[in-house]
Amino acid sequence: MNSSVYIVGVGMTQFGRHLERSLQSLADEALSAALRDAGATLTDINQAFYSGVTQSPLQGQIAVPGQVLFSKLGLVGLPVWNVENACASGTSAFQLAVQSLRAGACDVALALGAEKMNVEDKRRALALFEGGWDVLTADENAERLIELGAGVEVPPGSESDRPYSRFMAIYAAMCRYWMKTFGTTQRQIAAVSAKNHMHSVHNPLSQYRQPFTIDQVLAAAPITYPLTMPMCSPLSDGAAAVIVCTEAGLKKLGVNRRRVIRVDATAIATATPRAADEFDQAVCRRAAQSAYEQAGISPADVSVAEVHDASAMGEIMAVEYLGLAPMGGAGAAAEAGELSVGGRIPVNPSGGLECKGHPIGATGLGQIHELVTQLRGEAGARQVMDAKVALHENGGGLIGFEEAVVTVNLLTR
Repeated sequence: MNSSVYIVGVGMTQFGRHLERSLQSLADEALSAALRDAGATLTDINQAFYSGVTQSPLQGQIAVPGQVLFSKLGLVGLPVWNVENACASGTSAFQLAVQSLRAGACDVALALGAEKMNVEDKRRALALFEGGWDVLTADENAERLIELGAGVEVPPGSESDRPYSRFMAIYAAMCRYWMKTFGTTQRQIAAVSAKNHMHSVHNPLSQYRQPFTIDQVLAAAPITYPLTMPMCSPLSDGAAAVIVCTEAGLKKLGVNRRRVIRVDATAIATATPRAADEFDQAVCRRAAQSAYEQAGISPADVSVAEVHDASAMGEIMAVEYLGLAPMGGAGAAAEAGELSVGGRIPVNPSGGLECKGHPIGATGLGQIHELVTQLRGEAGARQVMDAKVALHENGGGLIGFEEAVVTVNLLTR
C-alpha cells in the first residue's frame, strides 16, 4: 500500500420494492446516513464516484446520472465520475475512490450507488440482464453456458412457467455442472439459502426477513432445477454510500478512530478465455490472490465474508474460489453449519443478495456496509464474534465461462 485508506462512514436504505419512493429520496437517505456516521458534511467531500446501471434503460437518464442526482442532493461543484461495471459497479466506484486517495488527489471521497429497478412492466427490468454479456452473440453465450449443465436429469415439475431472466437458466446450469463435477447436491445449495434467510431475520435493512429451513427451501416454488425461489435474489430498489479518507482526512473530520475501518487491499480482475474446468484461472480466484498478496493475509485469517450470491450457487462458487473451502467443499460446509454465524467462517451474515436484495449499482456498497458494521461489533443478533478481518467479493456480467469482472476487498479493524 502506498498510503493508508480508511472507511469512516457508511449508510444504506433498506433494500426492497420501493414503488412509492424516488431515486433521489433513496440516495439522500443513504448519503445522509453515511455523513452522520462519518461526522462529515457535504462540503467535506472532495470527489464523488456514482454507480448506477438502470437509470438509462428504465428512466431514460442516458448520460451524467451522478451529476444529475448529486445536484439534487446539494453535492455540487466537485469532480464526479459515473461508474458502470454491471453488478460490480458499486464496488468499482469504491475502489476508484480508494485509488483517488492513494494517488493524493484528495483526502475525503464518496462512493454512492442507487437503483430503482421495480417498474410496472417487470419484463423491462428482467431484460436489463441481457446487457451483461456480448449482446451480439447472446444466443451463443447462452447455449455455451447452459450446456455446462448437460447430463443432469431434471425432475418433473421443477421448472417454472413464469417469466424469468435467462440468467436463471445459466445459474441453474452452473449448479448442475458443480453437481456432476464435485458431487454438490441440491440439498447443499438449499442449505446456503436457508442459512442466509436465517441471517436476514436479524438484518432490519434486508428486503426479505422470513426464516426458511432447508426443507422449506427445497419445497418452495421452482425456478429451474435445482433452483427454487428462495435460492435467488429479487429485483430491488435501494441505495448505499461509503465515505473513505486518508490520515489527513481523519484529522480534518475528527473521526473517532475506534470506529474507523482500514482498507488493507482492493483488487479487481476481468475474465480470460479459460476452459470451464480451469478453476485455478477463474477470475474470482485471481482477484482474491491479488488481494491476499496486497494485504499479507491468507484465507485462514478471514473472520467474516460477504460474497456475491445472485443465486445460492454463486456463494458456493465464490467461497471455493476465495479459498475459504476447497473446490467442491462449500456445499458440505454450508450444510454442516460452518458458513453460518457461529460457524468456522460466517458468510453473508447480512442475508446476502438472496435476502438483503440486489439493487445492482448499490449492491457492492451494501456488502461493504455490512462488513464495516461487523468489524465495528455493531451487528446485533447477527454479529460475528471477534471479527477482525473481513473479505468482500462482488462480481458482474459474463464473458466465457465466468463473470466479466470480480472485485475483492480486505478490510480490518
